[in-house]
Amino acid sequence: MYKLEIELKRGHNLAIRDRGGTSDPYVKFKLGGKEVFKSKTIHKNLNPVWDEKTTLVLDTLSEPLYIKVFDYDFGLQDDFMGSAYLHLESLEQQRTIPITLPLKDPHLPDEDLGSLELNVTLTPKESPLEERRDSMQQQSTRLSELHRKSQLWRGIVSIALIEGRNLTPMDPNGLSDPYARFRLGHQKYKSKTVPKTLNPQWREQFDLHLYEETGEVLEITVWDRDTGRRDDFIGRCQLDLSTLAKEQTHHLELPLEETRGYVVLLVTLTASTHVSIADLSVTPLDDPQEYSEILRRYGAMKSFSKMKDVGIVQVKVMRAEGLMAADVTGKSDPFCVLELNNDRLQTHTVYKNLNPEWNKVFTFNVKDIHSVLEVTVFDEDRDRSADFLGKIAIPLLRVRNGEQKGYALKNKQLTGPTKGLLFLEIDVIYNKVKAAFRTIAPAEQKYIEEEQKVSKQLLQQNFNRVKRCIMVLLSYGTYINSCFEWESAQRSLISFVLFVVIVWNFELYMLPFALLLLLIWNYFFSLSRDPSDASVEAMFEWEDEEEDKDDKESEPKGFMDKLYAIQDVFISVQNALDEVASFEERVKNTINWTVPFLSWLAITALCFATILLYLIPLRYLVLAWGINKFTKKLRDPYMIDNNELLDFLSRVPSDVQVMQYRELKVEPGQSPNKRRRTNLS
Repeated sequence: MYKLEIELKRGHNLAIRDRGGTSDPYVKFKLGGKEVFKSKTIHKNLNPVWDEKTTLVLDTLSEPLYIKVFDYDFGLQDDFMGSAYLHLESLEQQRTIPITLPLKDPHLPDEDLGSLELNVTLTPKESPLEERRDSMQQQSTRLSELHRKSQLWRGIVSIALIEGRNLTPMDPNGLSDPYARFRLGHQKYKSKTVPKTLNPQWREQFDLHLYEETGEVLEITVWDRDTGRRDDFIGRCQLDLSTLAKEQTHHLELPLEETRGYVVLLVTLTASTHVSIADLSVTPLDDPQEYSEILRRYGAMKSFSKMKDVGIVQVKVMRAEGLMAADVTGKSDPFCVLELNNDRLQTHTVYKNLNPEWNKVFTFNVKDIHSVLEVTVFDEDRDRSADFLGKIAIPLLRVRNGEQKGYALKNKQLTGPTKGLLFLEIDVIYNKVKAAFRTIAPAEQKYIEEEQKVSKQLLQQNFNRVKRCIMVLLSYGTYINSCFEWESAQRSLISFVLFVVIVWNFELYMLPFALLLLLIWNYFFSLSRDPSDASVEAMFEWEDEEEDKDDKESEPKGFMDKLYAIQDVFISVQNALDEVASFEERVKNTINWTVPFLSWLAITALCFATILLYLIPLRYLVLAWGINKFTKKLRDPYMIDNNELLDFLSRVPSDVQVMQYRELKVEPGQSPNKRRRTNLS
């Protein structure tokens, strides 16, 4: 029995195998035809430094140690870079020997492929039986440690693949059918293929785990799908995750190496137990000095600086109670995902528990005070995608700072309850002036959204919403027509007098003034009712949608094409009905003070419009509007054209959203103790 200690030092002038004039070398050691050691990969280096050690237990010295060097290629077969033999019987024992091995290719023996530098130490074993037992014990310990590391991850890389830009054409028509591949250690992900484009819109979200034994280099390659032949390679890029800040979503545009084009990603490193912000004792808003600094940053004196920085929201994810059991053991492995527009953060997993405690704190930058914080609880499942346990949606304008509160979890559609309570404490600090200006700007586009599905129930619901709005308008028309018909003499006489007085004295400024009076009237009326009352919920009777699985894979392609075309029309009609109904409901909810902030903003705008129309002749206002409209693109060619009124209405929730955001009542005994932060001033 012998013990062979090997220290792989470095390589010199290794062979070039990549188009950029470099290689990504790694080394394999084989003994008796079996691989006994594999080194890490050194990227883009012909003189790599490994400095790795391994120890082998040998029964005989007659078998030489076979050493092979390869160039790593993601998605392709690794390229051979040379090999060498180390004859063990020629080594001097019990002494460390430096060795330089020239690399050769058996098929090209005259080609110089560089060399490897090693330190080897060969030591005889005195007690074969005992040493073999120790060796087996060490190997068992090493295997159990590797198994433990493979089961316990230290963080999650949440990736949203948004799009590709200006990719290289690979097809004769000047286009490509691109898809992307990702690799992090042993984990891989492949995106969908977007046909016939150089600017694919993937819009896919997926998660990868960070393990102790794997590196932090994310490798991305882009390919062109080629039916019947090998897919064409478009380009590649790498991202060193160790350079990214934790618990923060990064918007990245990565250029492809050695070719043109970009890949656009959103990357978030989260769920790490080593992140200091996760400690509840060091939360930003609980530190008096930092809290005062945040108040100054979003105070009235800073109303016109950094207009896109509206505010900050801090979320403490405390715990959950009574979650649904997702595993056959009657337990779950729950974790939380927090989403605010395109920012996505995640807690760690608490295993085998229906009442988990996370005690994690997350902070988000607020770009739009009308954003909705969505918190979803999942059950981790290593063999397949995570199971849904519950979800809540919380508009930022409804948050009460410093209040620890239990939220009843809802189903995926946010239309009904599911098992469990989620305890959160949320604080929102924002500048009202910035928030007001941001309200009339285009809302931030959400990159990743659930794929729309054909739903007969949803189509019927949207049809009923439109029908309900039309019936209200018809009822108003019938009432006005009844005044002309003198069905009620008193009502018709009053209407006639009002008509004569208003028409005789009408000025244009009276129109916004009338709307102003309507808002003020409804403000006092809204004080006696809850905007999210059951009157809205009563409009909808929801049922869980059942997804029909299509088992007819053998149907003719022509029939499937027609079916997909009908589905597209179906979805378009469904969405059109939803938009019409939502527009009418948003106007109604503005007047009804469903969101007081927006109603106050409407009052301010109407007051301003009333004064302008009263003081300035209409022709001057129309002229100013026309000049601004005609010269807007000349002044700023890259300005995004928008309609301020429609942008304002997009922030007002529809009746469906009002019902979704409505908190479920917590049963007696489940309500947590409320606590509020002490006044730091």
